[in-house]
Amino acid sequence: MALRRITDAATEPVTLSEAKAHLRVTASDEDALITALITAARTTCENEIRRSLITQTWELTLDQFPDAIELPYPPVIGVTSVKYIDATSGTETTLSAASYTLDAKSEPGWLVPAYGYDWPTPRDEINAVTVTYTAGYGASSAVPEAIKAWIKLHVGHWYANREASAVGATATQLPFAAGLLDPYRVFAV
Repeated sequence: MALRRITDAATEPVTLSEAKAHLRVTASDEDALITALITAARTTCENEIRRSLITQTWELTLDQFPDAIELPYPPVIGVTSVKYIDATSGTETTLSAASYTLDAKSEPGWLVPAYGYDWPTPRDEINAVTVTYTAGYGASSAVPEAIKAWIKLHVGHWYANREASAVGATATQLPFAAGLLDPYRVFAV
């Protein structure tokens, strides 16, 4: 199984002006740095909780069709396509959307054959099945405030501490902030 992000978030859950207000910064000479810190905090957060925050496109490749296909980094918005290498012809074939059902309520999401359908038999080769899907909360306004607070706290910490380590620093710089993410963590099944 391989998973890769095809399209990253077009916006961030925390705007530059929100981050600057949190930092109490009014000048614009460090806007590029603050913007980079916002992106770094978002991607760190997504990896920490295994969740997409803003709409992103993902591609999952598998060698075969399992009974159910787990779609990581929820919430899943929709499936763009399910393609496979046909066992007989060796050509890439796109499944009809009517032949599978998306469980977007579960986290992670799941893709299963629709009632009365079975998965087709792909060619016996690596990466024979490709699922492309979108995931995320959608717009930044839909991202939970606790997640935004975590991002702002980390942007603030990184802004104030611009080195990888500092004299007297401990391994857990923001132990209280981790609790903000606990309700949003996705655990692998």
